[in-house]
Amino acid sequence: MANNQIITITDLHLYYGKVEALKGINMSIARNEVTSFIGPSGCGKSTLLRCINRMNDLIDNCVVQGNIYINGIHGLDGNIYDKNVDINALRKHIGMVFQKPNVFPMSIYDNIAFGPRTHGVKKRSDLDIIVEDSLKKAGIWNETKDNLKKSAVSLSGGQQQRICIARALAVQPKVLLMDEPTSALDPLSTATIEELCENLKEQYTIVIVTHNMQQATRISDKTAFFLLGEILEFGTTEQVFQTPRNIQCENYITGRFG
Repeated sequence: MANNQIITITDLHLYYGKVEALKGINMSIARNEVTSFIGPSGCGKSTLLRCINRMNDLIDNCVVQGNIYINGIHGLDGNIYDKNVDINALRKHIGMVFQKPNVFPMSIYDNIAFGPRTHGVKKRSDLDIIVEDSLKKAGIWNETKDNLKKSAVSLSGGQQQRICIARALAVQPKVLLMDEPTSALDPLSTATIEELCENLKEQYTIVIVTHNMQQATRISDKTAFFLLGEILEFGTTEQVFQTPRNIQCENYITGRFG
C-alpha cells in the first residue's frame, strides 16, 4: 500500500439478503485529501461510506465480503474486517457525520465531551481544552463560547451540523466520513461547512457523499462516480468533471440522466 494511501478497498461486495448492493469495489483513498462520492440515489455511495467504519454491521441480513485496509493508524493497521478488530477503536479513528444533524439532547459542552468521556477522559480541565479545540476546528467556537451550557437542540440546523462535526473531531479521528452533510442546510450554512472541509483536510482525511455536483467540484481533490453498486469512474475531480472517460459518468455530470 502506497504510504500516502490511508484506506485501500479491494474486491468489496456487500449484500442485503440476496441483493448485491456493492459489486467488487476497488479504490484507494489518499490521506489529507477530500474524496467525493457522487452518483444517483441508491447507487451504493452511502453504503460504501458506512463500510469504512463498519456501520453496516448494525443492519440485519447485511453481509460484507472483501477487504478494507487501513494504513498508518495506530492499532488499526490492516484489514478492518478481521474478526479481532476493535470496533470502538475503529469508530474513534474513523468518525462520521450524518445527513441530518443528530445532536444529543444535552448541553453544547456535553455533546462535545461525550466521546472523550466515553474513551476515559475524566478531568474537567482536559475536557475544557478538548471542547474548545473541537468547537474552534468546527468553526463554531465564537458562536457558542458564552453559551456552552445551552441545549444543543436549540441551535439552528447549520449550527447543529457543526456541533456534530465538533463532536466527531473531539475523539481525535484520522478520517472523517460525511454522508450528505449539507443536504438539509441553507446555502449560507452549506458554504460554511464547505469552507470547513477545506481547512480540516490539513489534519484529517475526508470522504464525503454528495448529490451536489458543484459541491464536489468546489471541495474535493478526488471524485468517484457510482452507478448500480459499481464505481465507473474515479480520478482527480478536475479529470472526472472535465474529461470523464465513462459515458454514463459524463451523462450524469451534464444532467442528461439522474
